[in-house]
Amino acid sequence: MKRFNSLRTTCLVAFFAIGTHAVAEEQPANLDLDSIQPTRDQMVASLNTVELLRRHHYNRIRLDDALSSDIFDGYMRQLDPQRSLFTAEDIQAFEEYRYRLDDLLLAGDLTIGFAMHKRQIERLSQRLEFANSLLDEDLQSLDFSSDQQILADREKAEWVATDIDLLQLWRHQIKDEVLRLKLAGRDMDAIQELLSKRYKGQTLRLTQTRSEDVFQNYINAFAQVYDPHTQYMSPENAENFDINMSLSLEGIGAVLQADEEFTKIVRLVPAGPAAKSQKLAPADRIIAVGQEEKEMVDVVGWRLDEVVKLIRGPKGSNVRLEVIPASNPPTDLSSREVVLVREAVKLEDQAAASSIIKYGSGENEQRIGVIEVPGFYIDFKAQRRGDPEYRSTTRDVRRLLEEMEAENVDGLVLDLRNNGGGSLQEATELTGLFIDRGPTVQVRDTDGQVQVLDDPDAGISYKGPMAVLVNRLSASASEIFAGAMQDYGRALVVGEPTFGKGTVQSIQPLNHGELKLTLAKFYRVSGQSTQNRGVVPDITYPSLLDTTEIGESYLPRALPWDTIEPADYAIGNQVSPFVKRLNERHQLRAANDPEFTYTLARVELDRGIKDREYLPLNEAVRREQQDAFDATLLKLENQRRVARGEEPLKELEETDPLLELNPAVADEDDAEEDPFLAETGQILIDLLELQHQVADAS
Repeated sequence: MKRFNSLRTTCLVAFFAIGTHAVAEEQPANLDLDSIQPTRDQMVASLNTVELLRRHHYNRIRLDDALSSDIFDGYMRQLDPQRSLFTAEDIQAFEEYRYRLDDLLLAGDLTIGFAMHKRQIERLSQRLEFANSLLDEDLQSLDFSSDQQILADREKAEWVATDIDLLQLWRHQIKDEVLRLKLAGRDMDAIQELLSKRYKGQTLRLTQTRSEDVFQNYINAFAQVYDPHTQYMSPENAENFDINMSLSLEGIGAVLQADEEFTKIVRLVPAGPAAKSQKLAPADRIIAVGQEEKEMVDVVGWRLDEVVKLIRGPKGSNVRLEVIPASNPPTDLSSREVVLVREAVKLEDQAAASSIIKYGSGENEQRIGVIEVPGFYIDFKAQRRGDPEYRSTTRDVRRLLEEMEAENVDGLVLDLRNNGGGSLQEATELTGLFIDRGPTVQVRDTDGQVQVLDDPDAGISYKGPMAVLVNRLSASASEIFAGAMQDYGRALVVGEPTFGKGTVQSIQPLNHGELKLTLAKFYRVSGQSTQNRGVVPDITYPSLLDTTEIGESYLPRALPWDTIEPADYAIGNQVSPFVKRLNERHQLRAANDPEFTYTLARVELDRGIKDREYLPLNEAVRREQQDAFDATLLKLENQRRVARGEEPLKELEETDPLLELNPAVADEDDAEEDPFLAETGQILIDLLELQHQVADAS
C-alpha cells in the first residue's frame, strides 16, 4: 500500500467554505473579499430561521447571552477546528462579540458573522501562500534529524500568541506532511509535485468563495447549537439534498460526510457498488478521485459538494477512489485505490435475505436461520397504485419466516448490522411480526405530547427463540425495533451499542433555502430514549470501528438520553433470566476464538497509537514507531492465521483482516465465515439448552 499523509491540522472541514487572514497583507489575485456581503434574502432567511428554532425546535432554548457564547465557540470550531489559523490576537478581537451574537441574529444583522469568516479567509490565504513559497524553496533543506515534535490534535490547544509563532506552526505542519510522504517511499520531486498541486488547488477554490458559503456556515453555527441534526441548507444544497447526503442511489452507493480536510464514508448502501466491491468500509476516507483512466484528482481539503460532483457520473462508467482505510491507526495514512462501476441500486437488491447456519451433524445437527435486514424500506409508489405484490421490509421478512418454518430452524437471528434505519411504519410493522399486539414505540413532540404507535393485529409470525444482531451503525428504525424486542423480552440483543439516533427531523422551506430541524424524540415502550446511548446489547461484542468517533454521543451538542412514562405493554417470553449464564458461556468461547481475540488486541493496539499526544518530526524515530506497529500487527495476524490452520505471513498483506470481519463488506453468501454471526447462532443454541433445562426441572 502507498503511504499517504495529509495536512492533518491545517485545512478546514471539507463541508464548509475554505478560508482565513494573512500574516502578510497580500491576497491571491482573484480573491475579492469586498464582494462577500450578506444579501437581503439571506438576512430574511436568518430571521425566519431564528423564529423557527425558537418556536418549534424540540430543544426549547432561549436565544440569550449564554446561547450567544455557545454560538461563538461553535463558529470558532467551524472556522479553525485545529486552532492553526487564528492567533490569540485574532481571538481577542472576536471576543468583543461573544455575548452580542444573539442580539445581532434577532435583528437580522449578519455583518459580524461575515467579518469573522472573512478574517479566516485571509488567514488561510496566507497559510496557502506560505506553503507554496516553502515548496518553491529546496525541500532538501528540511531537517528531519532534530528533536522537534508536533501536537497530534490541536482541537483544544492554546491559540498561538503571535504571527511569528503561527509561521513556525505552519512550517512544522508542512514538515510533518513531507515526512509522512517520505516514509511512504516517495522521493522529494514527487512530494513537491503532489503538494504543489494540492495547495494551488486549494488556493483556487478559496478565491471562489461566495457569499452563500459564508452565510451557510454562519447560520449553521447558530442552528447546530440546538442539536447536530438541525441544519440550514442553501438553495443549491436543498435542491441537491439527496446527492449531498448519499450520492443518491445512482452512483457508488455510499453516504458521505466531511471530516476535517477529508471526505469520509459514513455507511455503505446495501447492494451498492461500494458494498459489492468488498474493499470499502464505513469511516474510510477518500483522498483522490479519478474518472475512467484519467489522472487521479487530489480532493484533500475540498468541500463535500465538490467531491460528490466529482464522484457522480453516468451509469455504467468507472470511478476510481484513493482511500485511507478506517482500520489504519491514526498515524498510518496508507492509501489504496478502489475501482467502482457506477450503477443504480435497485430495491430488490437491498431486500431482506435469508440463510441457514448449521451446527453439529447427524442427529445432533441444529439449524439457525438468519435474516439480514439492510434497511426498513417500502415501495410507496407500488403501494399507492394498488400493486398487491409491492415490496416492503415486513412483507419480505414475513415470507422468509414462512420459508424458515418449513426448514424447521431451531432459532432465528435478525441481522441489523449497518442498518441505518428507514421507514418508521416498517419498524412498527416488523415489530408486530414477533409480538401478539401492543405498543411498539413512543414519540414525544415539542409540546411534550406523547403519541404511542402500536401493532393492532393479533398473532405472531414467529414464536421461536430469537436474537437481534446490531452494531454501532445500526440506527434509528433499527434501534426502535431492537429496543422493542429487548423490552418485550422477545429476543436477545447481541453485538455493539447502537448509534443512538433517537430524534425526528422535518424539512421547513424558507424564503431562501431550507431548514432541517428536530421536532420530536423516540422512546422505547419501557420509556427509555434511544437517543445518545442507543440500545445496549444483552451480550456485547468488540467493535470493529473506533466508536469514540462514530455515533450520536460523538456529535457535539447531541440531545441527551432521558426517560418518560412507560407504555402499557405486557412482557412476553423473558430471556433476561438467562443473560448472565449466556454471557459466561460466550466469554469462554470468545477467549479461545481467533477472530474475537484478534479484534480485541487490534482495538487495544490502535488505541495506543491514537493516544499519542505528540508526533516526532525526526525521521528515524518515526520510522522506528511505524516498524514497531507493523511488527506487532504482523504478530497478531499470524496468531490469528495459525489458530485458523493457515500458513503465517512473512509480511503484511494489503487487505486488512478487519475488512474480512466487517459485515458491510464481507461475503454475504457465506454466513458461516462471519465469526460474529456464527457466535450469535451459538448463543441461541445455548439459550435453547438453558430453556430446556428449566423446562425439565419444572
